[in-house]
Amino acid sequence: MSQRNKKNTKFALILVSFVAGMVGLSFASVPLYQLFCQVTGYGGTLNTEGVVASSNVSERTIKIRFDANINPKLQWKFKPLQNEVTVKLGEQKLAFYEAKNISNKALTGQAIYNVTPYKAAQYFSKIDCFCFTEQTLASGQVVPMPVQFYVDPEILTDPNTKEITAITLSYTFYPLESTDIEKKSKINLSARTKVLNSG
Repeated sequence: MSQRNKKNTKFALILVSFVAGMVGLSFASVPLYQLFCQVTGYGGTLNTEGVVASSNVSERTIKIRFDANINPKLQWKFKPLQNEVTVKLGEQKLAFYEAKNISNKALTGQAIYNVTPYKAAQYFSKIDCFCFTEQTLASGQVVPMPVQFYVDPEILTDPNTKEITAITLSYTFYPLESTDIEKKSKINLSARTKVLNSG
């Protein structure tokens, strides 16, 4: 094999690897971003690891507002069933969102969440939530999606958060299409094999 052919083969392998990496990264970006935010608290994302319900309920109250968003690639309707609730600090509360699949086929999605103001995220604890798992809805299916939460009374003792009177809990649903991921992985593998065999 000539020096030029070797260089071309090496370049093609690098290019195919780069494209495969970009495709893989595009599918992994949503869960990776969620993991990053959960670990760092970036963007008002809650850390839900080891959450235990508070036993300390205060007479002080706080408003919780609910926000719902959908990635344009997911053919669902998604909304909160209540716009706002007032809760006592430390009190467990159950709220509901609702999702509807408006496409003609089953679709799977997963929600990413955050809290604003961002500095309140460390005091907002979710005990149970639909966002912890993938959600698959059949065509036309409507499902209620509950979230159980409380706000830690310690929010009052933190000089940075004691003035907060309202928190917004926001969710955005993104599509998860595992069959497409599998197909694209097979295409990338096939392209890589052809390049290797041509050398």
